[in-house]
Amino acid sequence: MRSRVWGGTTAVVLGGLLVAGCGGGGKDTADGSAGQAGKAVSGGYPVSVTDCTGARTTFSGAPKRIVTSNASSLELLLRLGAGNQVIGTGFPPGKGTLPGALDVQAQKIKVLGQTVIPKERLLGSGADLYIDTFAAMGSMGGGGMGDAPTPEEFKAAGIRHIYLKSTACAAQSKTPVTDLSAVEADIISLGAVTGTGAQAQKLVAGMKEKVGAVQKAVGGTAESNRPTYFLFDYDAGTKQPSVICNRQVANAVITLAGARNVFADCDGDYKQVGWEDVIAKNPDWIQLGVRNRGSETANKKAFDEAEQWLKSNPATKGLKAVEEGHFLRIGSEQTTIAGVENADTVEAIAKTLHPGKVA
Repeated sequence: MRSRVWGGTTAVVLGGLLVAGCGGGGKDTADGSAGQAGKAVSGGYPVSVTDCTGARTTFSGAPKRIVTSNASSLELLLRLGAGNQVIGTGFPPGKGTLPGALDVQAQKIKVLGQTVIPKERLLGSGADLYIDTFAAMGSMGGGGMGDAPTPEEFKAAGIRHIYLKSTACAAQSKTPVTDLSAVEADIISLGAVTGTGAQAQKLVAGMKEKVGAVQKAVGGTAESNRPTYFLFDYDAGTKQPSVICNRQVANAVITLAGARNVFADCDGDYKQVGWEDVIAKNPDWIQLGVRNRGSETANKKAFDEAEQWLKSNPATKGLKAVEEGHFLRIGSEQTTIAGVENADTVEAIAKTLHPGKVA
């Protein structure tokens, strides 16, 4: 195992930010990670985390100048109460994307890049920690997009570099992701790293309670009785649909909600297919997965456009879900990006697909 040590030499190694995601987010793995994180929270620093390759980073104290690669890791830090430690972000959340006070805080964070933060800007940001949501995914940053800093360049700039495993390592998972344990483990680990462990435990407990209630109501539904489900990523383009495969967190959200992801048979996180493939699946329900436009009015317009496209396109207007008007208007971010709202989406989907069963 490679090691990057910053400060102390003896530490509790957390599996959250990080090992849980590579194993597919199985329950046993996540429970073990949470237990380790609990010890770290009670024992304080130093705390260590490992990335997808096993490289270890050790913290002797809470970071003070954090840069986030995108809105998902920023949102988690804001929910943890560590927003005052964040000095910049890439892929910033649009105004109104986050709820209430979180949005106010998010809009005050300096934007270092509208997409991937340019290498020189990141290295010169003055950060002492960079939280990378996409770097290990190949197509979404890090080595897959732009000129990413090398480990040596990060070290020379005094920047520790860690990943959100539930997203960054999704495509490398060995088994389908069918629960939120990797997301929960990331939250626990972020809490330990930033000194907000108590709030992390609270957030995870809330997620478990919400998902647990849904599972109690619909978890026992036989596979054959579960409606089939297609997440239509309207903003990814309509010429060739980008679909959710079984390594993406949305697959877990859909599964936990008592539905069957129609593209759960493809290994990986995302895949581009043809509309003939969607027609062959003929889903019972379609989620209009548009990205947040920043206001209810703008969001409604986007949902309307996505629905109208499906109804008017010759290739899709004959789909069962389209003919029956079986649409769910749930944003794509809260479904496909790891975070606290994944649990809310599980509940929202279940309430629609299993009316009367979920309180």
